[in-house]
Amino acid sequence: MSHRAWPGAAATLVLAACAYAEDPTPFKLSADPPDQSIYALPTPASPHEGVNAGGVNLDIKLNYFTDYVYRGVNRGEALNPGETPSNANFQFDGNVSFNLGKYPHPFIGVFTNVLTSDPISNFQEVRPFLGAKWKIRPFIIAGGVNLYTFPDRSDQDTSEAWVQITLDDAVIFRAEQPFLSPYVYAAYDYDRYDGWYVEAGVKHDFVIEKTGLTITPVADVAYVASHGYFAGAEGDDTGFHHYDVGVVANYSLNLLLNIPQRYGQWSLNGYLYYTDGIDDELRSDSSIWGGIGIEFAY
Repeated sequence: MSHRAWPGAAATLVLAACAYAEDPTPFKLSADPPDQSIYALPTPASPHEGVNAGGVNLDIKLNYFTDYVYRGVNRGEALNPGETPSNANFQFDGNVSFNLGKYPHPFIGVFTNVLTSDPISNFQEVRPFLGAKWKIRPFIIAGGVNLYTFPDRSDQDTSEAWVQITLDDAVIFRAEQPFLSPYVYAAYDYDRYDGWYVEAGVKHDFVIEKTGLTITPVADVAYVASHGYFAGAEGDDTGFHHYDVGVVANYSLNLLLNIPQRYGQWSLNGYLYYTDGIDDELRSDSSIWGGIGIEFAY
């Protein structure tokens, strides 16, 4: 080696010695370079974490109710005037939604009420519905159509368009979960009655930690305008119609039966409501009713 290379080598040794004096941490060789990403490395999902991160979600409810009370009216009695069949019924309520990210999420589903004591048709009502939901915080905007079909009672069939606006008040209160989730729902029957049904309500989830139980009190009040379905004996069809107060209990079967959430979320639901009319000149019913059911969401 040429003697001219020594001055540079000596300088390198001096700098290394100074660096060691300031930080005497031993130098270690590494087979892999350190990760330079500012994002945490992905970790495998645990058996209890849900894995349906795709664009299609499913929600199915199978319920048994003492009565079928819909918008303040007992459907079982309304469809069989003058008769007193048992009002205990089974209900199927299922829908499929499509997650399109920041765009509105379309959904489609069907509701069916089965009353075995109905003298005309056990399938009292079959109600397909479709629409879309769009979350624009602090609002959740949804809209669609309901198609009411009554087997062997085609004179009752009708259709309506609806829209619902819900306030995600978790944004306002800077909380992890919504507080009251107030909403306003408006439906216009464009097929048979040419009238409006408007409803406003609130709810709150009380989560009982480590038990899998969630208790949700609910309340709503409704107003109708020029809606013939709710017309009373004297023909009045406009005014404050009814109110509901109730409680829904949701118990996680995943926790009870140790079912991993990758197989969906299973729950046992209980319902208890009180419904009463407001304007006596409108068609409505007063009733304490409720039921129990199983829900599957994935």
